[in-house]
Amino acid sequence: MAKKNPGPKKGSLPRTKTVAKPSSASAAPPVKVIRKKTAASTENEVKAVDKELVRLLNRRMELTLAQLEDLKDRHEVWFDPNMDQELWDRLDQLNQNGSVAVSVLRSCFREVICAARNKVKVVRVAYLGPPFSFTHLAAIERFGKSADLVPVNTIASVFEEVNRGHADYGVVPIENSTDGRIVDTLDMFTRLPLQICGEVQLAVHHNLLSRSPRSEIVEIYSKPQALSQCRDWLARNMPRARLIEVTSTSTAAQLARDKPGAAAVASKQAAVQYDLQIVAEKIEDNSHNVTRFAIIGDEETKPTGKDRTALLLQIPHAPGALSDALTAFKNAKINLTWIESFPLRGQEAGYLFFLDFEGHSKEQRISKTLEQLEKKAVRINVLGSYPRGKLVE
Repeated sequence: MAKKNPGPKKGSLPRTKTVAKPSSASAAPPVKVIRKKTAASTENEVKAVDKELVRLLNRRMELTLAQLEDLKDRHEVWFDPNMDQELWDRLDQLNQNGSVAVSVLRSCFREVICAARNKVKVVRVAYLGPPFSFTHLAAIERFGKSADLVPVNTIASVFEEVNRGHADYGVVPIENSTDGRIVDTLDMFTRLPLQICGEVQLAVHHNLLSRSPRSEIVEIYSKPQALSQCRDWLARNMPRARLIEVTSTSTAAQLARDKPGAAAVASKQAAVQYDLQIVAEKIEDNSHNVTRFAIIGDEETKPTGKDRTALLLQIPHAPGALSDALTAFKNAKINLTWIESFPLRGQEAGYLFFLDFEGHSKEQRISKTLEQLEKKAVRINVLGSYPRGKLVE
């Protein structure tokens, strides 16, 4: 007969049954419950963020106005290169891991700041038009859409508008990485006493725009420089289309809008403005096609430590004269970034040289170099010292 289990003795702890724990290899991981946001909750969060953004943008406007309210001079309001550069550098740093493109972020801040500046001093800017030309895009990049941007038909007209006081500043192309110097701009610097106050370096991407299918395009319009910068692509891909030069890429876009079988070489912004389809994008032969635009005015800018100086130089028309003059830059270890020559007008033999170099005319080493250069020159005109612009994509 089986013995009965006597059970635990009186006053002792009850026995516990030991259960073997599963090994770590076979243990099931804890289930993580992910609660997916509903459309309603996302929409509410978007509205909350929008509300906060509006509040912060208004606050940024108020703070910018507070910074500007003591500045009575037009030039100080619109040209504080140190403040602008510090802002761009700070935004780049803050946005290192951000998903918003740098160009979008800068555009947002630029419009707020330019709108504030216009509340203090309305600025009138002449540019080589018509609207949505690349020069117009450069003007927007520097002055914002809220500025009084005035299109004129020629580079000479931009200079005249500023020289006569009809515009505070002007925007003109000065150099392209594919086609080189812009002769009309350099020529006007020899005629009128204006300063270069700043620059915009704009990545220029050309697109084939039309309302017609690619197979039906028989005419392609654009300004000479744009057609030149796309000559290889056009020869390979549109060999039967007739290339027709017009005064601007915007004029080309208007023609493409109005004429069946016509296309334009122009910007994406022109496609939007004139309701055109992008038949082919980025058709420029040089993928690093950059145009440098000069901001012209009548005042100097303060040194920033990242400056460029431009000058016009005439030297004796004699062997070795240019080499002797440029020795001054070599001895001072000043980097020349650009040199162009063009013949003197009239019967006088010789050339004018357009020079760009790193540094500001207020720096001691630059001013000493200019003094040495002046001793060897027939004519020397400092066209301005200004902060070097960063490339805008």
